[in-house]
Amino acid sequence: MDIAAEIRANMQSLAANVYPGRGIVIGQTPDGKKLVQVYWIMGRSENSRNRVFVQEGEVVRTAPFDASKVKDPSLIIYNCTRVAKRAHVVTNGDQTDTIHDALAKGGSFESALDTRTFEPDEPNFTPRISGVVDLGDKLHAYKLGILKTVGNNPERPVRQYFSFGRAIPGAGHMVTTYSGDGNPLPSFAGEPKLVEISGDIAAAADLYWKSLNAENRVSLLVKFIDAKTGASEVRLVNKHKPA
Repeated sequence: MDIAAEIRANMQSLAANVYPGRGIVIGQTPDGKKLVQVYWIMGRSENSRNRVFVQEGEVVRTAPFDASKVKDPSLIIYNCTRVAKRAHVVTNGDQTDTIHDALAKGGSFESALDTRTFEPDEPNFTPRISGVVDLGDKLHAYKLGILKTVGNNPERPVRQYFSFGRAIPGAGHMVTTYSGDGNPLPSFAGEPKLVEISGDIAAAADLYWKSLNAENRVSLLVKFIDAKTGASEVRLVNKHKPA
């Protein structure tokens, strides 16, 4: 299968998936000038759906839509993106801060995540998914990581890291927390999937928002990062409109 056919198949698979959970995509615009990060959250419970993305400077974080309905904020309220020096971090949990702090002190993406495991939400043990675009890293265009269990057994943690030496114009790589719906939810398996990257930030946001199940999607962000200057632009989409 060629790259274009693989991308089409993976985009169709995403659109058909009722519950991929949270997802991260990192790639490059078709003109090769910008690196792109996409992150979304989904939810089945009222607590998970009661969220919006908000931006404060270089940080995008989750926030409750209705604070009076928050039952347990521990795994649903966190910084989604942060910037450490020239490294743009995006994750699905508070490991955003773990990675940011490690990079700020001269550590690595991998060494930071080596200190963490999956989420403690038995029986799902939801994977922690993370990505970084470090413009100061001359060996890697971007990296993705996933921390999960083997066979849904919390005594068997596994950490997988994927380093991409060169971005593909108009394409990206995607990891999600789940491979589909279920009880318990089945973790993402295999390598990151090749997917489409649009050249326009609004088009990119529209593409991925429309690719997510309309009932379960909650919020989405797209970040375009200029490969030369590091200047960035963020677009947010929320099912609920923040106050």
